Amino acid sequence: MKTITVRDVWIARNRIRQTLPPTPLIPSAVLSEKTGVPVYLKLEQMQPTGAFKLRGAVNMITSLPPEEKKRGVVTFSTGNHGFATAYAAAQAGMKAVVCVSSHVPETKIHALEAVGAELHIEGESQDEAAKVCARLQEEKGYVLIPPFDHPAIIAGQGTIGLEILEELPQVQTVAAGLSGGGLLSGIGLVMKETDPAVQVAGLSVKKGAAMDDSIQAGRPVASPEHPTHADSLLGGIGSANRYTMPLITQYVDERIRLSEESIARGMAFLYETHRFVVEGAAAVGVSALLDGTVKPTGPAVAVVTGNNVGIQEHRQAVLPWLSNQQDAP
Repeated sequence: MKTITVRDVWIARNRIRQTLPPTPLIPSAVLSEKTGVPVYLKLEQMQPTGAFKLRGAVNMITSLPPEEKKRGVVTFSTGNHGFATAYAAAQAGMKAVVCVSSHVPETKIHALEAVGAELHIEGESQDEAAKVCARLQEEKGYVLIPPFDHPAIIAGQGTIGLEILEELPQVQTVAAGLSGGGLLSGIGLVMKETDPAVQVAGLSVKKGAAMDDSIQAGRPVASPEHPTHADSLLGGIGSANRYTMPLITQYVDERIRLSEESIARGMAFLYETHRFVVEGAAAVGVSALLDGTVKPTGPAVAVVTGNNVGIQEHRQAVLPWLSNQQDAP
């Protein structure tokens, strides 16, 4: 098995910076006051596809040899990775096929169609969509672009960590969503290999936290999916997981499951305080800082991972919190 190093992340940084400039890192004065330490938001929703997933997809697709680029690519996704793969493939003049489960919101389906992806909507979970993807890969000869468990994907997502350290070298805590693990495998690798004292927190949903379930079981396990504000955090880690489960085990200090109320509160905070409309999975770092489930001892960064949420879904999540704020004495 290939060992992923910080050098791989630097190579990815040099590869993707030609088309993807660094995203903003901004201070949150209100969150800093609430936590007692400086808090910053890493705005990955500013990517062209509205989510951090573009980093890994661009890194892997641009690194493919010419003969593989001619075959086209296939992937499975809860939405954001599929969109990133389709976008990166279109930029490279390649065909992209995306397999999704029936639980992926219509907002993300429409976005995938708009960027030109060939869609296959089958199954009740990401694991079932992955089986469809494997079948098409074998039948059609497409190149698989995995959503998380691949060195090129992990290295691409790890470039977020490099950008954080460049702008905030004194960072002490990084909090972000944890699903398949590609994001925090890359960020955790960069942070911990730079300074083992940096606290890395992975936030998941209460029900369907496949990575947390798998690490507790000591092997990859399937976790039933349930409706959630953070649908991007659903999905299995793959029965043959090779990279992200060991990396998350090694580099992530805390794995925390958040309630739906907490996730909605983070979404509402980002809207009310910063006027950001983001999906639930993007708000979980903020949610954990607001709740105090993540307790930073120094400068902290919450990675705001994406904005691919329908207006109705966003409204349903945040209105109760905004109404409570207005009703408060």
